[in-house]
Amino acid sequence: MSKPYTGFEPKWIKEPAPKGSYRSIFRWGDPEFVKYPKESLYKLMKEKFNMTDDDFKQYDGDIGWDKVELSSPPKMEQSHINAFKEIVGDEFVSTSDYDRLAVAYGSTAFDLLRIRQRQFDSLPDLVVYPDTAEQIERIVAYCTENKIPLYVYGGGSSVTRGVEPVLGGVTLDMRLRYNKVLDFNEIDQTITVQTGMSGPKLEETLQNAPKLFGAKRAYTCGHFPQSFEYSSVGGWVVTRGAGQNSTYYGTIADIVLSQKYATPIGTIKTTHYPREATGPDLNQIMMGSEGTFGILTEVTLKVFRWMPENRKRFSFIFKDWETAQKAAREMMQCESGYSSVFRLSDPEETSLMLHLYNVDETPLHRLFDIRGYKDMERCLFLGFTDGEKGFSKNVAKNMKRIAKQHGGMSLTSFVTKSWEKGRFTDPYLRDALMDFGVTTDTLECSVNWSNMAQVHRDVREVCHRLPNTIVTTHMSHCYPQGANLYFIFITRMNDAAAFKEYHTSILDAIQKSGAAISHHHGIGKMFAPWLEGYIGEKEYGVFRVLKDYFDPDFNMNPGGTIGLDLKDDEKRRLIEPADK
Repeated sequence: MSKPYTGFEPKWIKEPAPKGSYRSIFRWGDPEFVKYPKESLYKLMKEKFNMTDDDFKQYDGDIGWDKVELSSPPKMEQSHINAFKEIVGDEFVSTSDYDRLAVAYGSTAFDLLRIRQRQFDSLPDLVVYPDTAEQIERIVAYCTENKIPLYVYGGGSSVTRGVEPVLGGVTLDMRLRYNKVLDFNEIDQTITVQTGMSGPKLEETLQNAPKLFGAKRAYTCGHFPQSFEYSSVGGWVVTRGAGQNSTYYGTIADIVLSQKYATPIGTIKTTHYPREATGPDLNQIMMGSEGTFGILTEVTLKVFRWMPENRKRFSFIFKDWETAQKAAREMMQCESGYSSVFRLSDPEETSLMLHLYNVDETPLHRLFDIRGYKDMERCLFLGFTDGEKGFSKNVAKNMKRIAKQHGGMSLTSFVTKSWEKGRFTDPYLRDALMDFGVTTDTLECSVNWSNMAQVHRDVREVCHRLPNTIVTTHMSHCYPQGANLYFIFITRMNDAAAFKEYHTSILDAIQKSGAAISHHHGIGKMFAPWLEGYIGEKEYGVFRVLKDYFDPDFNMNPGGTIGLDLKDDEKRRLIEPADK
């Protein structure tokens, strides 16, 4: 924290969660790391949520200190368990309560609230820890032959219920052993890895390429989602993810060169060339399938030269959202190159972020009112450039020029550096708030510049129908034709059913607005009811044909993932395809 509390301080839980406890499963990330609101942010939240210090004097419900003990034993026949042990080894198959719960849920607030309420809707019967692609291929073949549901748990950061084993069966936990480098090719600038590899391990490997592979220089993948520390390469690919630096490096769909899948009909491997005109692109067809066609076992990624010394940071404050959007659009359309991080916050997010990034503790904050940048009207823009020295400098120069043309006031690199310090640790705040009945979660969607203002207005209106709720929005992952709008809501809520009802109302609003229902989070089981209504019935039929080809018995990630085995009455068709 920037400063100690001078007044009342809630009893934030600052010690690590006990090993084997529920809290060690539902809390985010590093068990030794804790983050909680500083005093000024705590006071702001009390005001927004109509709460007092009394509301923070005791925990709201179960904080998960107890040891995991389930009342739902595995239902799998011993003969099947023995078969999996024969494939991977006895010690790499588990039916323990803790191991089963640890891979049962992702990281949406719906998942966390259910664990806090001890509401276990979905549990695998068996957890298997594979080591090689050949083992996974044998597991897929066995599950196909015996009609056993098969799921995959990569990093556990899914916010779409993508990993949830709703029909039991087997979950492959890729974290323990399935995380090796298979090939590094400096001439082609590629790396091939097993798909359980985490973001930090991938970057550590690439940035140490001279030592590990005898490379001439250090490299980067350029893919840094907020879940970077606890997400896997495989998860990035199968959900078509995007990192915070995607405006320059591209999303994972731009970075993937080739893939290998274990499917019920055998091994599928795509070619490894940067461009082909050989019919529909199989790489793109397989990405986004979220384990419903098969299990991604290997992926080859493009890599880039790691040149952090060339990075140019910037931040600006604009007087209003409309002006800020115009400036951002010109930055993306002026054809002078793209920055790496490109992030514009709307007025409500700006108000919160100026506290979170400690701008409220600097002289900059006092200048805003003096110069006419009013609270709840002003908009914060921040980012940085990457690449070759001259390129990086030129991009930053043009962004500064455009910002000034639109009345933007420079905040120097201070705000961006503050954001960088917290870019991967902000999710830890959620645990501290949920202990006192305050829940936060995210939704995002793709828009064009032409409908951005309308989508922003319509979706926020629905989000704000819940009283005493903070709803922040920022633009990120930008393109000359549009951008991603990322909505974060923070509200008093401690019930999983109430959360799902609220979440559904927001997804309804996104679909009614005409925006794409997901830019980079994927679909999973949570967004699946809206997918066919968004894409169109005939268009969605292509997905069905592919499912019937790869997995006609629906053993691969069954239970509603990307909507493939939903019943008609479970779907939400709110708009006709012609209205998109």
